[in-house]
Amino acid sequence: MRREIGWDAITHDDRSVVTVGTFDGVHRGHQAIIEYLIDRAATRDGVSTLLSFDPHPRSVVHDEDVPLLSTIDERGDLLARYGLDRFVVVPFDEDFGTLSPTAYVEDVLVSRIGLQEITVGYDHRFGRKRAGDVELLRTLGARHGFAVDVIPAQIVDDTVVSSSKIRACLLDEGDVAQAATWLGRPYALTGTVRHGEGRGRTIGYPTANIAVADARKLVPKRGVYATYVRLPGGTKQPGMMNIGRRPTFDGMDVTIEVHLLDFSGDLYGQTLTVEFLQRLRDEQKFDSVDALVAQLSTDESHCRSVIETLK
Repeated sequence: MRREIGWDAITHDDRSVVTVGTFDGVHRGHQAIIEYLIDRAATRDGVSTLLSFDPHPRSVVHDEDVPLLSTIDERGDLLARYGLDRFVVVPFDEDFGTLSPTAYVEDVLVSRIGLQEITVGYDHRFGRKRAGDVELLRTLGARHGFAVDVIPAQIVDDTVVSSSKIRACLLDEGDVAQAATWLGRPYALTGTVRHGEGRGRTIGYPTANIAVADARKLVPKRGVYATYVRLPGGTKQPGMMNIGRRPTFDGMDVTIEVHLLDFSGDLYGQTLTVEFLQRLRDEQKFDSVDALVAQLSTDESHCRSVIETLK
C-alpha cells in the first residue's frame, strides 16, 4: 500500500477510486466501506484510495479535544491489512478548513489527488462549514469527469457504528468488549516501557509502566482490565492492566501499567502493544497494602478465567 502522508508526499493518479473521511479506528462500518471501495476500484481497473486527515478535523474547526482510536501509523497498518492500494493523509489546518466546497473538490480531489470515481456516504458533507453535499458533488463530477457513488449507513448488530460511539464506550464505561465488537478486533494501544516507582515488584505484581507513543491516543476509563500484550517479535502474553492514579499509594498522575502473567524478563525501553479484552473492575483505594494484594490475587484469577474463555 502506498502511504502518502502530507502535501509533499501526495501524488496525482487519475486512476484513483476515492473515499474520504477521518476513518479513525477503522471500525466495522469503515471496513464495509473499504471492502466496497476495493471492489469498485477492481471493477474500474482503478487504484483504491482513502483520503484521511490529520489532525482530526473537529480539533481544528471546533477546537475540540478528540482522543484518537487510531494514530496515523496504526490507521495505515489497518488499511494495508484490508487490502487498500493507497492511503493519503492531508494535513487539516485552519486554511484547509476554510476551503469552499468547490475549491476543495477542484484543488484537492481533482488537481492534487486525481480520481475517476468517489464513493461517499449518503450524508457526506464537505468544505467550509460543511456546506457541500452529494448533489454538489454530482454537479462537480459531471463538470470534471468523475463518477459519484453513494452508499447507505453501515449497520453492525442493528447499530449505526461510529467512531464517536466507540470513543464514548471506552471513555465513559471502559467497555472494551463492546468496543471490540464494533471495531472487529480488540482495542489496542502501543507504548514504550519506562521506569516507574517499582512498587508492583515489592508486592509480588511487577508491572511494565507504559508511556503511550502519541499523546492524542485514547486511553480507556480508569480501572483494571484483562489484556493480551504483544511483545517485540510478535509474541502475545496474557496480562492484567491497571489504568489509574494508584490511590492506595496516594498517586496523582494517571499511569498505564500492565502485569504480564507467567513472564519474567527485562522490558525497559521495549515497545509493547496492549490489546484490551475485558474490564474487570473500577479503580479502588484500599485501606492497606495487604488488602490491595488480596484484591490483585482475585483480579488475577478473574483475568485468567477471561483469557481462558476467549482462547
